[in-house]
Amino acid sequence: MIKQTKEDYLRAIYHLQEDKKDVKEGINSIKLSKYLEISKPTISEMLRKLMKERLIHTTHYGKIKLTKKGLYESRAITKKHRIIEAFLDKTLKINHKTIHEEAHRLEHAFSNDSINSISKLIKDTKSCPHGKPIA
Repeated sequence: MIKQTKEDYLRAIYHLQEDKKDVKEGINSIKLSKYLEISKPTISEMLRKLMKERLIHTTHYGKIKLTKKGLYESRAITKKHRIIEAFLDKTLKINHKTIHEEAHRLEHAFSNDSINSISKLIKDTKSCPHGKPIA
């Protein structure tokens, strides 16, 4: 599985669950399809791959839930994304309309060492430009 695609799905699932204020509640594939703007058959195929890697599981009601491993990975990529967004906003003063897309491209390119350095650079920043916590 392509790492970037896997990370995109995990971050999307986490983000959709985070908006519900309960990361353990789960979401359905229709919401994920709309969020990622990807067809339902493509979503279903990737969900099977994520289940095979034990990153998600589904309930008999069709809810998608992150496993402990999936939650760990999704939080890590989300944190990386938000650190980059904060850096683009506070340090580089990038236009708010393009921050999310730019951070999305960069999150796959930056190493963990680079992210740690950026995090130190923006040390007092507690949230991304969208108000979500950097945890």
